[in-house]
Amino acid sequence: MKPPKSIQITAIGSYAPPKVVTNYDLSHMVDTSDAWIHSHTGIRERHVADEEESTSNLAYRAIEDLLESYNLKASNIDGIVCATATPDYPGFPSVACMIAEQFGITGPALDVSAGCTGFIYALEVARAMIATGSMKNALVVGAEKLSGVVDWKDRNTCVLFGDGAGCALLEPSEEETGFIDTLLKAEAAGTKALTIHPEKHAIEMDGRAVYSFAVRTIGSTIETLVKRNNLAMEDIDWIVPHQANQRIIQACSKRYGIPEEKFYMNIDRFANTSAASIPLALREMDRAGLLKKGQKILMVGFGAGLTYGGTLLTWTY
Repeated sequence: MKPPKSIQITAIGSYAPPKVVTNYDLSHMVDTSDAWIHSHTGIRERHVADEEESTSNLAYRAIEDLLESYNLKASNIDGIVCATATPDYPGFPSVACMIAEQFGITGPALDVSAGCTGFIYALEVARAMIATGSMKNALVVGAEKLSGVVDWKDRNTCVLFGDGAGCALLEPSEEETGFIDTLLKAEAAGTKALTIHPEKHAIEMDGRAVYSFAVRTIGSTIETLVKRNNLAMEDIDWIVPHQANQRIIQACSKRYGIPEEKFYMNIDRFANTSAASIPLALREMDRAGLLKKGQKILMVGFGAGLTYGGTLLTWTY
């Protein structure tokens, strides 16, 4: 089979639960304040799913948004790759399989677990499967119900996370545009710096270690992808980072000389949604008319594993 000239993102969707928990709300639950949370993270509020909403429910709603917004049919989708660190229940089928069953999709369906870098990893898995003919096209989903793995008595972590889902449709094209390059990396020695404790079933994090790791790897990933594709920073229209902490982005911008205005941030309204954060941001940018055909977009993620990576592409619609 002759591989396609390129693979493109042709549609995106998202969903955030309607319930919003503000910093003020959290100040009544733990010893914190809106001023402290915002000054240290950039977060003002986060969306939190109801108890009966599962990760697959969030993903389903995001896919519904994509299908309805772009007038597409689920029957035309060949496969699903879902990035998540919060599957519905231990021992249950993968989130991707559950979504596939709900939409009647019979092609490949698999989950990718790479922490907050999950969406970047999942994009590359789907891109490679399309390029080799394993799938005709693919839905790449990032979905997380982090409220289910947060210790709401731990003020150091409960203020950081939110719930949501986003997705992107990848399709082959004979046009020479779309995905340009991807970088995937891991530093396994840092595994304990950010993890979900298996017994407590709650997120545990070494904040200083993750902060240093994130600033360094965001900058190096951006520099690598720009330089090895013979581009300059001026050629990049938008950098869409994993939304973890505004101070991380500010520090990276200062250390690596990257204009802060190139980074799209919405952490103030969504907090850290792990693998869902990048597609949530893309969908918001799409709705606001910020994404335009021909723009160079660089997505970069980092998170538990410790994993990191980035994808450079040309926006195609």
